[in-house]
Amino acid sequence: MESVWVEPYPDEMLGIEDGYAAPEARYEQRESIELAFVAALQHLPPNQRAVLILREVLGFSAKEVADTLDTSTASVNSALQRARAAVEERTPEQSQQATLRALGDEELKEIVDRYVEAWEQCDVETVVAMLSEDVTFAMPPLASWFHGRESLREFLAGWPMSGDWKWRAVRTTANGQPALAFYTWDEEEQAYMPFALNVLTFRGDKISDVVAFINRATEATEREAYHRFVDEPTDPERLKAAFERFDMPPRLEESTAG
Repeated sequence: MESVWVEPYPDEMLGIEDGYAAPEARYEQRESIELAFVAALQHLPPNQRAVLILREVLGFSAKEVADTLDTSTASVNSALQRARAAVEERTPEQSQQATLRALGDEELKEIVDRYVEAWEQCDVETVVAMLSEDVTFAMPPLASWFHGRESLREFLAGWPMSGDWKWRAVRTTANGQPALAFYTWDEEEQAYMPFALNVLTFRGDKISDVVAFINRATEATEREAYHRFVDEPTDPERLKAAFERFDMPPRLEESTAG
């Protein structure tokens, strides 16, 4: 069975506004689309997932949810209680929105700018210093992922930040979190072409998780193909999900990149 991954969503597409989705909503709209929250939803049975979204994201009353799902109010309340417990087990104590508010816009911008500059200069040590000790780095739809600074240092130095690939990044937001659309230099195109949308998760002033939604085909079976992953063909559906949906440029010229 093919793995199903959470996809990144632009804040604008989700109609995010300040405040709550409805007076009774428990989760702020931005918190309700954070990657950790959305990932946690995947572990819930369908009825609990539906109840949680309808009650606490969209703000429907228990009676309205019961009518919609053709069940009783008591069943809705019971499902909601179980769903809350399951989600809280899988999400951080502090939401990303609370973390980002604590950092403040100016400090957040400074951190992201420094991270981008280090990537574009292939400065592995600066990037690693900006990560939490238990950082994770995932690349959907690939099943492989990296955990911890030392593991990630080896990966970055050996492949994406080895100096063999040239990078540029465009700042955006996804799922209510800071995100970077990464482009890599293509000799044939003589331009920087889309490669991955990286969504950043923070713990304090450190980056604790990076989810890089790649747009390359993953059918190759040879390991060497993934060592030169930028040379693999672009997958149109993944390109649409990670770049076109975010209104990212289709290419960055050498003279305008950066």
